[in-house]
Amino acid sequence: MIHATLHQLKVFEATARHGSFTRAAEELYLTQPTVSIQVKQLTKAVGLPLFEQIGKRLYLTQAGEELLSTCQQIFHGLEQFEMSVADIKGMKQGRLKLAVITTAKYFVPRLLGPFCKRYPGIDISLKVTNHQRLQEGMATNEDDLYIISQTPTQPDLDIHPFLENPLIVLAPKGHPLASKKNIPIEMLNNETFIMRELGSGTRKAVEELFAEHNVKVRVRLELGSNEAIKQAIAGGLGISVLSQHTIISEGTTGEFAILDVQGFPIERHWYVANLAGKQLSVVAETFLQFLLEESPAIAKQLLPGLGAPTADEEAGLEKSSTEKSSAEKGGTKKSGSAKSSLKPDSETPVAKDPVLK
Repeated sequence: MIHATLHQLKVFEATARHGSFTRAAEELYLTQPTVSIQVKQLTKAVGLPLFEQIGKRLYLTQAGEELLSTCQQIFHGLEQFEMSVADIKGMKQGRLKLAVITTAKYFVPRLLGPFCKRYPGIDISLKVTNHQRLQEGMATNEDDLYIISQTPTQPDLDIHPFLENPLIVLAPKGHPLASKKNIPIEMLNNETFIMRELGSGTRKAVEELFAEHNVKVRVRLELGSNEAIKQAIAGGLGISVLSQHTIISEGTTGEFAILDVQGFPIERHWYVANLAGKQLSVVAETFLQFLLEESPAIAKQLLPGLGAPTADEEAGLEKSSTEKSSAEKGGTKKSGSAKSSLKPDSETPVAKDPVLK
């Protein structure tokens, strides 16, 4: 049997992860010589080299890779045990590792607030990144849960939709269409647009809708940041389609107006995912249930328009109300309810050949 201490395994895992004694020492608040000594003692106990050094970089040997995998299993098991003991005691304690795509940064912290107030013993590690980096994290099982805006291609994921993610047409406050209602989508022809980068899920949805209605817009800018797009809109460089959650702080009281265009909002959802077959920790399972059961109500407080009728639906409601009123009162007409400035979801359009100019 190999005689190794838990401390030596922690030092080894940090060194393997960073590929550097110095960076491992910084993370563990140890001196570099201490880290080197612990790794040497562990190497002696194993009886095989764990690292090979090429230049200034450390690389794992085959024995080192096997030991790293074993260390990760040990640490994960200990974390699970600690959380289970806390759960038995009636307390939710532990650490939640959550990875989200960049657009989710607008609302996820507002969901974490009530969750952490309810479970003060839970610590959160929140990683905000792009789709590609997040998928890389999934491949290496870096996090407990992932919040994404489109379903990935990996078949080995458990995916749950938990929140509406309507895509809206956002314009500067003084735009000529800002005061109009039920705008035909054809009026967007030749409008100056600011688009997300190629490969973006938002852009794909917009291209499909425009192709379906043969709408051609002038793309002035392509930007990979929602914040950059919002600043470009405020600067009068054009209009764009963004998730409604990106204006969760400003709403429509500041520099922006939501255009009431037919076919919008485009219906999308936020999803929470985890690796299929992975046994979620008590903490991760608790947060998953919190998202599925309580996030819609919290989101509607932040974005009152979620769940309101669309312009087309309102028109139908108005017509129905008018016909009913006419029948009951001999033709006296009454207008329907006032339209909300924040629009809800509509059916996601599908088109085969997106056309944008």
